[in-house]
Formats: sequence, C-alpha cells, structure tokens
Amino acid sequence: MSVLAIDAGNSKTDAALIGPDGTVLGTARGGGFRPPAVGVETAVDALADTVVRAWKAAGNTGPVAVDHVSACLANADLPVEERQLAQALTARGWGGTVKVYNDTFAILRAGLPSGAEPRGVAVVCGAGINCVGMTPDGRTARFPALGKISGDWGGGGGLAEEALWFAARAEDGRGGPTALARALPEHFGLPSVYALIEALHLEHVAPARRHELAPVLFAVAAAGDPVARSLVDRQAEEIVALAAVALERLDLLDEETPVLLGGSVLAARHPQLDDGVRTLLAARAPKAVPLVVAASPVLGAGLLGLDAVGASPEVFARLRGQYA
Repeated sequence: MSVLAIDAGNSKTDAALIGPDGTVLGTARGGGFRPPAVGVETAVDALADTVVRAWKAAGNTGPVAVDHVSACLANADLPVEERQLAQALTARGWGGTVKVYNDTFAILRAGLPSGAEPRGVAVVCGAGINCVGMTPDGRTARFPALGKISGDWGGGGGLAEEALWFAARAEDGRGGPTALARALPEHFGLPSVYALIEALHLEHVAPARRHELAPVLFAVAAAGDPVARSLVDRQAEEIVALAAVALERLDLLDEETPVLLGGSVLAARHPQLDDGVRTLLAARAPKAVPLVVAASPVLGAGLLGLDAVGASPEVFARLRGQYA
C-alpha cells in the first residue's frame, strides 16, 4: 500500500511518496508550516504545493492519490489542533486514510531501531522545543509546547531572543559585557546591536532570519564567552528536564530507554550542549540512553505510515535503507 509521508516543521516541510515495497518514489521540500500564524487553510495550501511536487517527482500526473497519509506536523500540539489538521488534510482527498501526529513523533519513530517496540522518549530542539514519549501499551507523555505560556524555554528561536536580550543590554550599559554584542550584528553586516534591533523591528531583516542567530550564539559560547555559555548550559538543563519528566510519567526511569535527540540545534552536535545533555541526563535518569537522530524526520513519518498499513519487515528495511 502506498504512503504519503509528510514532516512539516516550523522552518521547512518535507514530503515523500513511498511505494508499496518501501521505495521512495518522489520527494519535495517546502517552507515552514505555521497554522497559528497564517490559519489552517493557508498553511495546508502551502503544504499542498510541496505534496504535489513530490507526487509529480514520482512521475505521476493527475490528482494525488495514495492509500494512507502520515503527517507529522509542527503546531499540532493540542488534541483539538490535531483534529482540525486531520480534517483539513482529509478534505484534500490525498489518501484513503489520514493520520496526523505532532512532528516530534517523527523523531521518535525515526530513532527507534527496526523491529523495536515503540518504547522511548524524543526531544526536539530546532526552531522550538518539544518532547514526547510512548510505550508499547499505547501510553504517551506530551507537553503543550506553546512557548512561554506553557512553560517552555529555548529552541533556536528562544535562544536567539535570549542572545539579543543580553547583547542589547551589554551595548547600552544595562547589563554586563558579552561578545554577543559584536557577533550578532556582524552576522547581518550591521555595525551595532542598535542597528540590528532597528532592522528586525522594521523587518529590514526578515523575522524568520532570527533563527540564524542560534548558531552564532553557539560559536560565541565555544570561544569562551560566559554569557553565551550560560545560555547553552540552560538549554541542556531544559532538554534534560523534558526528557526526565516524560520518562517518569511513563514509569521508564528504571528501564534502559532510548532518549532520542533531534532538531537542528541538537543534530548539530555542539560539544558543550551535547556533553551537558549527556552529563545531566546520566545524573537524573541513569538508565536513559541518549541518541542523536541524524536521519531526516520524514523517515519517521514514513515509518509511522508503514505501521498504519501493516507493512512487512522487508518494506520497513527498504525504506530505512534509503535514509541511512
């Protein structure tokens, strides 16, 4: 049975058409998926463009038609949002059946070994931050992941905001010195933090480009800046707090359990962040096994789709082999 796999994050969308034997027949990449900002129908319209391009890349003509649609979507954080998005995708008529998951489940499914029971926790730290966990009996652990109003901190966007806050105060004298005050505006070819603030406020620098400041923060931290290093340390603490709480909710603290780490911030393997996560996790959840998921999250969406259609082990293996 054919599967349309979709992984739609805040910054990019990947779609893959998977044949009945597990072969990837066509793929396409599009922009971010942000229903809260543009509305469900507008977001799905943009998603549709990516889906159609994947369909045509497989050599197809006519309307998209598959057996099952497996969509792992950013901003599907609440049950009501999952229902709304599932209804919107079903209305497109792309597949006989449709299942919508939060995009964090794509990291979780992609990172679990072939043939393994669905037991583990995944933390995604990309543009935002989120965590999910699941057990073979169907129990899950989830967080609203709606930003500061739901207790979240960090991710690429959050780190950029914090870096800008410290840089602004360093430049105008309200805070202590930090190399961020020089490095952040230099990234955009600007002479000062004030100039950067003005460019961001007036959108001479597109809002989406704020995420570019997270790698700058990590570079400044690697050079030894105390303020930048403190932000990286706090990010490690937040990642471990999410993972440990999810493990505790699922009664997995006393079992050897994979903690799968994904998203652009974690996949970059910044030494300070990577070491911090592993050290803190070992102290709080000694039996947890941290693993960075390097595979494309759309693989996870595809595997969830194969789960739904009852594919054979050979089909799973063939799909995984194409994303090795």
